[in-house]
Amino acid sequence: MTSTPARTLLHLCTTADWAAARAAGELAPPSLADAGFVHLSTCRQVTLPADRIFRGRDDVLLLAIDPDALTGAGVPVRWEPGLPTDPPELRFPHAYGAVPVTAVIAVLPYRPRPDGGFDEPALLPAAADTALRAAVLEPSLLRRVATREVPVLGGVAVLTAAVPGSRQHNQLLITEAVSAADVAAEADRVLGGAGLAHRRAMLTGRGCAAAAGLGERGWGIERLVTMAAPAGGGASGRVEQVDLETLQPAWVAMWRRELHGVSDTDVAQLVDRYRLEEPEIDLRYLAVRDGGAVVSSCLLKIDGGTAMLDEVTTDPAHRGRGHGDALVQDARAIAGRAGCDLVVLDAAADDWPRHWYARRGFAEVGERATASRDAAPPPIG
Repeated sequence: MTSTPARTLLHLCTTADWAAARAAGELAPPSLADAGFVHLSTCRQVTLPADRIFRGRDDVLLLAIDPDALTGAGVPVRWEPGLPTDPPELRFPHAYGAVPVTAVIAVLPYRPRPDGGFDEPALLPAAADTALRAAVLEPSLLRRVATREVPVLGGVAVLTAAVPGSRQHNQLLITEAVSAADVAAEADRVLGGAGLAHRRAMLTGRGCAAAAGLGERGWGIERLVTMAAPAGGGASGRVEQVDLETLQPAWVAMWRRELHGVSDTDVAQLVDRYRLEEPEIDLRYLAVRDGGAVVSSCLLKIDGGTAMLDEVTTDPAHRGRGHGDALVQDARAIAGRAGCDLVVLDAAADDWPRHWYARRGFAEVGERATASRDAAPPPIG
C-alpha cells in the first residue's frame, strides 16, 4: 500500500450517490460535513474501505479522480491516517472540500467476488490516458444500465430486460484475450440462455484478438477506431438541445430506412434504451432543424469530465449543408461548458466518417471491434 501521491485517486460510492453528485455538480458525501474531508484511496488501498463498507454490494462505483483537477479547483488533498485499526504506516488521501464532478475522469462499476470481497481494480486511467478513458466509458454505461451482469470468459455480459431487441444493451463485453470459440460459446450460454435472437460481443483491448476467428465462424465484424478531441470552442448557433420525443420521428424514419425488416417492437426498444440511460449519465439530445423539422441530430453523453459523441446522423436529403459540422462543433462546445476536457467517439475503421472526424480535430487513440450474428434457428422436430 502506498502513502505517496498517485496519478489517479479513487472514491467509492453507490450508483445513487453518483446520480446525486451529477445533479449537484459536486461530490459532497456526509464525511465532508462530519470529518471535513472526502475519503479517497489509491488503487492499492481501495480494497480495504470497499471490504469494510460495501462488502457484497453490487451497486458500487469507483470514481477515478484527477488529483490535478482537485488542485485546480482549490481542493487540497492531504495524506493522513485512516481508522485506528488500519496499518499504522498507511496514509489515505483526503480531499478537503467538495469534489467537482468534472474532476472524475472515469466511472467504473466495481463488483465483488462471489465471497463478497473486492479485488484491486485492473483498469485505472489517468487524466492524460485518453485511450483508456475512451475505452471504459461506453462499457461502464452499459453495465450501469443493465438489469443483470453475468461473468464470462474474458469479461462480462450485460442483459437489459426492458430492451431485449437492443443488441448494444444485451451483449458480451470482452476485454481479455480469449479464443473465438470461447466467445461464441459464452454468447450462446448467456445470450441464448436469456432467449435472445442475436449474439453480439464488444471486443476491446486484448479482446480484439478474437475478431478474426469470429469472422471465420461467420460472425459479422465491424472494426472501429476510437477518436478523441479536446472539449471546448465556440458554438455554431445552429444547434439546439431538445428532448427524446423531439428526435424520435427522425430516428424512427432512419431506423426503418437502414434496418430492413425492423419490427415496431424493436423500433420502440431502440428509443427506450435511451430512456434507460438518462438516469445513469448526463445525456444531451442535440438537433438541427430545417423548416421546423429535425434533419440532423446526435447524442452527447457526459460522464464526469469525459463526454462521448454518438449517433451523429443527417437525413440523406439534407446532407452537404454543414449540419454535421455544426453538431460536432456544438457538442464540443457544450462539453467544454459542462467542464469536460475530452470528447471521444467511435468511427468505422473502413468508412469515410473516420477521415471526416479527423479533419475536424479528432485524433485516433485506440481501436475496438464488434462481432455479431443472428442466433441459429432451432432444429426442426
